[in-house]
Amino acid sequence: MNERINAANGNDSKKFKGDRSPCIPSRVLHIRKIPIEVSEAEVISLGLPFGKVTNLLMLKGKNQAFIEMASEEAAITMVNYYTTAAPHLRNQPVFIQYSNHRELKTDNLPNQARAQAALHAVNAMHSGNMSITGSASGSESSLLQGQSPVLRIIVENLFYPVSLEVLHQIFSKFGTVLKIITFTKNNQFQALLQYADPVNAHHAKMTLDGQNIYNACCTLRVEFSKLTSLNVKYNNDKSRDFTRLDLPSGDGQPSLDPSMAAAFGAPGIISSPFAGAAGFAPTISFPQAGLSMPTVPGHLSHLAIPTSAVAGRVAIHGIAPSAVHSVLLVSNLNPDSISPHGLFILFGVYGDVHRVKILFNKKENALIQMADATQAQLAMSHLNGQRLHGKVIRVTLSKHQTVQLPREGQEDQGLTKDFSNSPLHRFKKPGSKNFQNIFPPSATLHLSNIPPSITDDDLKNLFARTGCTVKAFKFFQKDRKMALIQLGSVEEAIQALIDLHNHDLGENHHLRVSFSKSTI
Repeated sequence: MNERINAANGNDSKKFKGDRSPCIPSRVLHIRKIPIEVSEAEVISLGLPFGKVTNLLMLKGKNQAFIEMASEEAAITMVNYYTTAAPHLRNQPVFIQYSNHRELKTDNLPNQARAQAALHAVNAMHSGNMSITGSASGSESSLLQGQSPVLRIIVENLFYPVSLEVLHQIFSKFGTVLKIITFTKNNQFQALLQYADPVNAHHAKMTLDGQNIYNACCTLRVEFSKLTSLNVKYNNDKSRDFTRLDLPSGDGQPSLDPSMAAAFGAPGIISSPFAGAAGFAPTISFPQAGLSMPTVPGHLSHLAIPTSAVAGRVAIHGIAPSAVHSVLLVSNLNPDSISPHGLFILFGVYGDVHRVKILFNKKENALIQMADATQAQLAMSHLNGQRLHGKVIRVTLSKHQTVQLPREGQEDQGLTKDFSNSPLHRFKKPGSKNFQNIFPPSATLHLSNIPPSITDDDLKNLFARTGCTVKAFKFFQKDRKMALIQLGSVEEAIQALIDLHNHDLGENHHLRVSFSKSTI
């Protein structure tokens, strides 16, 4: 057993020397460059926002560790997230990648008592429910009953401007953000942010309260709001309703309506973030952040943070908030199986796809133009690293602003398609319920628009014919137009969604398929 783990460590270490990370997703992750004084609990804290951490192996002599997540999906989400926002322990960057090993076997290893005790303590505290996908167990759901999906956010030590886009990028890692309103009160930059689900709000508060957006400044203070929903009148740089793209910009109008301003009566935590040393937050207790603040504001000048870069561990690098990035580059596709229609259906789960172009000379690459930058971001964060037609796909923002249609008479082999007038767009209707039902790819699919004559066997056989393994099925008790079906893997579910969304079930009913946060 010892040999096996040490061999694992050796193999992974060799890989690092050429810096070629194993690309095959695994629920076991290898972390290196860990500062010597870091505790087990601090390493576990890196994984907690993404799901339950089921095992840990610390290799202190090598400044490395292996952690095992409860599911491969959680590990994929974690690696994708930390690819864009480098994780830090004790103010030092650490490096995370997939391990070659599918699970951690540590039963017979020495010095495991501390790791197991730390796991037990952390999991008892978090009840194993810190899942970024927003799937709550029954105990957590009941715990959160009556809790608001709206967060009140105060940004302290505002030495660098924080935009609505930056807040959206940070908070959307924990679930679907429906609305944001920003305003200044008591000389402080504040925001109200509404999630689709109180569970998402709970996880965001647990993870982000006390974190810095940028190094050593712009500290987030996050608490629950007394409001249970937000009423946004204008879509502009101060307020945004992501479910209603039809709202006016209301040039210069105050975004906070008076009744909501009144509900916000409590004074800020400190009167001004620029009041010298007193304006600084205390040292952060969240182990991942681990920054102690300087006592003299002038000490921050050496940071010289560039305007476009987000230097913190929480936000996303490399995206200028103002840039309109609605075109995605998808690479490592399977050229034999891919089609513009298949990409339209899959990416259409996360936004309205206007155009798809599979590249003529390099058919494993495609450009996908979404309706707007928010939907592009959503699709990228959910689909990067997923398996499609047997290959792990990569989704990044493209430098192109639009996808060009071929000129008339130009040979294209049907590789470019315009879907802007498709009846299959899920998000066309302002305020559509679909905005509240956006979930990461999962092995369980939500089916709707099922006609009364269709039986569970009809649907199971339909999915089995596409090559899926049907593990479980159930109709909704209150509404037989809807059902859940659990398939053999996330990859099977992705393929089934592409094949069967909008499938004609007869009686003028077309099947609607989406990913579910529930399991059967």
